[in-house]
Amino acid sequence: MVRDNKVVDEYYSLINPEEQFEYRNVQVHGIHPEDVQAAPKFNEIWPSFSPLFSPHSLVVAHNARFDIRVLQAMLDKYGLARPNFLALDTLKTSRKFHPELPNHKLNTISAALEIDLQHHHHALSDSLACAQILIHDDEHFSDEPIKKLVQLIN
Repeated sequence: MVRDNKVVDEYYSLINPEEQFEYRNVQVHGIHPEDVQAAPKFNEIWPSFSPLFSPHSLVVAHNARFDIRVLQAMLDKYGLARPNFLALDTLKTSRKFHPELPNHKLNTISAALEIDLQHHHHALSDSLACAQILIHDDEHFSDEPIKKLVQLIN
């Protein structure tokens, strides 16, 4: 969670997806079936952070469209209501504010802005990098051009 351009809180949990693991996901994230065996299910932890998904809070992710689809699929799987919330995609901000980069992958933009992306494709590390990208862009480009990239998800 970011307030006044400072990370003030963070949350991380593995989730038991209750479905077959795909080898590609194991390769990307380094999470194996045994790592999540005793982890809570999505519907068990959603109440603890669902209040952050509101029209009054901004959710930031890199390639947010993908993450939003995954979130919506999990909500649908458990019959949970899809919240209305504001989202900002750091992939889009990277393309707009840093067009000189050779690509706009999270590790590329992080390196260019000297943001420490400790474990790429680890949810907490990636989200902290996204927060730092937003903070950097807000400090260097102001709110107005960033606000134009925010979208309401419902």
